[in-house]
Order: sequence, then structure tokens, then C-alpha cells
Amino acid sequence: MKKTLARLSFLALLCPAAIAPAMAQGVWCPDNGNGTYTNPVLYADYSDPDVCAVGNDFYLTASSFNCIPGLPILHSTDLVNWQIVGHALKALEPRELFDQPQHGKGVWAPAIRHHKGEFYIYWGDPDHGIMMVKTKDPAGDWEQPVCVIPGKGMIDPCPLWDDDGRCYLVNGWANSRAGFNSVLTVRELSPDGTRAIGLPRIAFDGGQVNHTSEGPKFYKRDGWYWIMCPAGGVEMGWQLAMRSRSPYGPYEWRRVMWQGSTDINGPHQGAWVHIGKEGEKGEDWFLHFNDKGAYGRVVYLQPVDWSDGWPMMGRNGEPVTTWRKPQTGKQAQRPTCPQSSDEFDNGQIGLQWQWHANYQQFYGMPTADGYMRLYTHDLSPDFVNLWEAPNLLLQKTPAPRFTATAKVRFASKEDGQYGGLVMMGRDYSALVLLRQGDAFLLQRHTCIGADNGQAETRHTLATLQPNDRDTIPYSPAIYMDMYLRMNVKDGKCRYSYSLDGKRYHDAGEAFTMKEGKWIGAKLGFLAECSGRKSSRGWLDVDWIRISK
Repeated sequence: MKKTLARLSFLALLCPAAIAPAMAQGVWCPDNGNGTYTNPVLYADYSDPDVCAVGNDFYLTASSFNCIPGLPILHSTDLVNWQIVGHALKALEPRELFDQPQHGKGVWAPAIRHHKGEFYIYWGDPDHGIMMVKTKDPAGDWEQPVCVIPGKGMIDPCPLWDDDGRCYLVNGWANSRAGFNSVLTVRELSPDGTRAIGLPRIAFDGGQVNHTSEGPKFYKRDGWYWIMCPAGGVEMGWQLAMRSRSPYGPYEWRRVMWQGSTDINGPHQGAWVHIGKEGEKGEDWFLHFNDKGAYGRVVYLQPVDWSDGWPMMGRNGEPVTTWRKPQTGKQAQRPTCPQSSDEFDNGQIGLQWQWHANYQQFYGMPTADGYMRLYTHDLSPDFVNLWEAPNLLLQKTPAPRFTATAKVRFASKEDGQYGGLVMMGRDYSALVLLRQGDAFLLQRHTCIGADNGQAETRHTLATLQPNDRDTIPYSPAIYMDMYLRMNVKDGKCRYSYSLDGKRYHDAGEAFTMKEGKWIGAKLGFLAECSGRKSSRGWLDVDWIRISK
């Protein structure tokens, strides 16, 4: 109750006239409140989004690569306002590989479908094969993944169950593993979608005209088999739609969306969604991503016009920024956005959090009295930087501009233990408390070129005396309570700190954010140590509040 009142007081300071909307909308709200929306509908890194519709409920998933839990599941009733409701993947296999960070590997470009009362997600692991997981409740537990087609190089799979019950799968190819790309192959799967029963055929070759054809999604409409996919690359590409009377092709194609005169470059892969019963006119929409550099790949929503028999997207093929909201026939959804702030009140961590590798219990866990405890992780003797640290607890950046404030208590058992707030990517910077002797050093740890093995630099800002200490004779700890803050604006992150939660002090120069390997920069917490001789220290996070 005490933390709840504190949270409401904090929100009241931000917006005294509108506590509830502040809690609902977060820091990025695409819903304009007047029947229109403004893109992007998700200003967060939901790369390679795919969506399926079940009545008036829409479920979105996206690439999660090496981050765990993986395959986030978002829900909406209007395609504009989204909330995270779960994850489909608790761990990546093989464990011996993914128990350590494998940046850019793992889950690539999933497709989510609903068939005979069950939800299916297929994805390509470029090093291991085509994987699938299913459930009857997308917000609940998903079954253990199965490998549908083992092998290297296959990516971006999407199934299609035909009218006669037969199942087909389209996929692209990763040049980095297979030695070729730009082709899409189709093969038949068993009716339950668990194994291949046919050999692959090249259904489409993008060649030089539509080079880097990838990310295909498979549909059927009015007797035509449709494949929608991007070509031309992430930054400078365009959307293709292609159709055939056979799932195997040959396919005729058209470009149905491109950058044009807009600033939305390379409108990349995504999902066609039909609102209404099959065969009825209804409405049609397309969700796709746009690369925003350090912020990752954010999600846009475009109207689709089928009037000439082809799915022309946006306004005459150019992406729109503001448009009327989809008409779903359901009561308007309250403006909302994916979770970002977390009070850690209920013994669970919010669905927005992910680790950089498979979760291990000694990384940390929630406490009964409303904290998230992160134990200091033993860094390797040849530690260079945090790129290889598996225990970083991180979430996506939620908007182009925001302020994240965290109340923490750091407990250290011995020298070299440290913990704090981090903005992580190929370059990273963190504001941490590090124990030295009987005091704490407040430091900025920064690394430029973490993915290339560059060493981090450490700059001491202040020496602080602990505000509490153990009196026990064995393995005593010293403690420091502090408020840590990062302010993000236009790709730059500024840190500050406070001892009382009222007066904040600058903590060094602004840091230019950098994306990770196929993901955007992520913010969160770290707790590390070097050369541990006795017990672990820990960082207790009371709360993190993210505001405009």
C-alpha cells in the first residue's frame, strides 16, 4: 500500500489532473483520442512484427533473438493500443549455447497463426532450423518448442493451412548461413504443422529487381495464394505483394508500398490483417516496421486498399503518419501502450523485462516485500565489457524521449562488487555504485565498440559513505540507498543521481545511444563483481518509473 501511494504521488506530480490517463498511456500513446492515430503505433523495438486476428482480438509477436523470455505476445482490440500479455518462449535451446549471450542469434522473424482453436508461432533459428510452439491461450503457457525442419540458413517461415486441410510453409534464406538469399521457398508440412512431408521449391526469386526478398507472410484470398514480403533491404526497401493460383507459384508481383516522399524509409516486413468475417468486405490493414537506429525497429500501421485486386498500402503506396483508427465493431479500447514502469509489488517482474541469455535463478528474483533483487554476477577473469554478461535485466526503450527514475539499495559484501542503471547496446554506458574499501564510488562505466571487444572506461564522480552496515561478524555488508535517473532525448542519454529523491546531480556527459545486434538499445539494471572471494552482493530495485 505504501508503494502504491508513492506511485500515485509521483504520477500526480507529473500530471496532477490526470493520474489515470498517465498510468494507462505511458510515455508514447499513438491514440489521438479523436478517432485517429499517429504512427508509429509501437515506438519500441518490435522487429519483424506479425499479427493474427481472432474475432476482434489481435495478437502480435516479434523477433526476440537471444533475449529471454522470448517471443513477446501483445494484445489489442483496435490495432493501435497494445499491451504485453505474455511470452511464448521461456528458454532457448540448446541450453549449453544460449545460457550465454548469443547476440543476433536465436529467434528470427516469427509468424503467428490461429488454426482449429490453437495458436501457432513459427520462427527461423538460422543455425538450427525452423521451430514451432503452440498453445490454446496466447496469454498463458505455451508448449515446448519443436523443430519442424532441422538445418542451417532457413529464416522467416510462415505457415498456411489451406481449405482442404493441407499445410504449406514459405520461408526465406540467410546468406550468412546458406550462401544465398533473395529466394522464397515453399514446401508442404504435415496437416498438424509439425514436420515437412514435401521437398522445398523456389516459388519466387527476387533477383536484382527485388533483391533481398525476405520475411514472407503466406495468405489465401478469393482463391489466390498471396505472399507479402519486403525487398530491397531494411533501410531502402519496399513492400511486395505476389499472387498465384498454386501455393508453389509461379507468382506475379507488384510493389505495394515504398518510402516515396515520406521520411519513413524502407517500410519493412509485417502483417496483413483483415477485420471482419472471411469473405466479407470489412477493413484491411498492414503493420510493418521502420528502422529507427538506436531505438530499434518500431511498428507502423497502414490502411490497405484492395479495390483493384491488389493490396495497395498506405496512401497510394506511401506510408501514412496520421489516419483514422480501424473500425472493429467493438467498444473503443482505452488508450494504452506496452508496460514500462514497474513497482515490483506483486512478487513478479513486469512482462517488459528480458535477460540477455537464458535465465538462471542466481541472477536474481523478486522479493516478498516488493523489490527486484539482482545478485552480483561473477565476471570472467578476462572480462573486457558487458557484451558477454548474461544477467543484464533490460527492457526496450519506450519512446524517443522519456525519463527513467529508479530507487535502489545496493548491498556489497566485498571490494569490486557494483550495480546500477545501464543503457545497453553495441556501445553502452552505466551509472553504478562500486565498493572500494569501506566506501562506495559512484562511477560512469562506458564502452564504445562493446561488440568488437573494446574495453570499457570507468570514471569516478564521487566517493560516498554507506548509510547502513551489518553488525554481524561474518561476511558483513555495507549498504547505499540512492535514486538513479536517465533522461533520453533524440538518441542521447543523460544520467543523474540523488540521495534524497529531491535534488538531482548531473552524472557526467551525455551518452550517444547505440543499437545492439539486430535489436535497439535497451535500458535496465546490472549487478556484477570481479574476483569474488566470499558472498555475492546485491542490488534491490524498489521501483522504476518511466515518464514523459
